[in-house]
Amino acid sequence: MAVKTNLLYDLLAVPNVGVEFDLGKGWSVGGNWMYAWWKRDKSNLYWRSYGGELFIRKYWGRVTEDRPLSGHHLGLYGQMLTYDLEMGRRGYIGGQPGGTLWDKAHHGAGVEYGYSLPIGRRLNLDFTLGLGYLGGICHEYLPADKYYVWQVTKQRHWIGPTKAEVSLVWLLGNKITNREKRE
Repeated sequence: MAVKTNLLYDLLAVPNVGVEFDLGKGWSVGGNWMYAWWKRDKSNLYWRSYGGELFIRKYWGRVTEDRPLSGHHLGLYGQMLTYDLEMGRRGYIGGQPGGTLWDKAHHGAGVEYGYSLPIGRRLNLDFTLGLGYLGGICHEYLPADKYYVWQVTKQRHWIGPTKAEVSLVWLLGNKITNREKRE
């Protein structure tokens, strides 16, 4: 098992955590979750997002033979997320305003490629890029005093990069370390 955090999200002030389980023979399954709910009323600065993903991966290569959850990997993933981004002018809400993740959240799926580089006995640095589809309903609004004036509702469809990770991975368990096997 491994616990991880996406350092790119951390730089954007979006706390996140992920887990990945080694299934053997180079296969793994896992998931990630992010949650940020920042707000500043005077200048209407919002940075709200939450959601997550599930994935399945296949690792391969020389490094993978000796170190589980390390080396090259290909995978499939599915995502759900919602957001409210507004920096003092026009705002964008992905999902139902005032709703939950399940109320018309953005959803997506794709294919990922990555490389997990061992950097310590129990630490990896994982680089992953995913290409796929992300879509859902987006509400645009203008903040005016204490009100949010709705402008337009759009159905968003995006095909292209939908995932970017530079994750710090902590390997847990007796048999999952970056120590080379001895014969």
